[in-house]
Amino acid sequence: MGCGRKAQQRELVRFVAPDGLLRRDGARRAPGRGAYTCARPACFERAAANRAFARTLRRNVTIPKELSTDPWLTVKDH
Repeated sequence: MGCGRKAQQRELVRFVAPDGLLRRDGARRAPGRGAYTCARPACFERAAANRAFARTLRRNVTIPKELSTDPWLTVKDH
């Protein structure tokens, strides 16, 4: 979503917002629609800035500030 990179699903981080609050789905089993982004903080920030989470999840989404510092978001290069 953020960078448009194609990758295996296991290499991506899944996010859900069943109640409108975006959260990481570490187990990848939360019900409902999920949105995937690669594990780079820059990709997460780009997706957040472009409202990609809201479009993909088909709902208004609130993104907590602490989510951008989630340890699952690492500084790996593509």
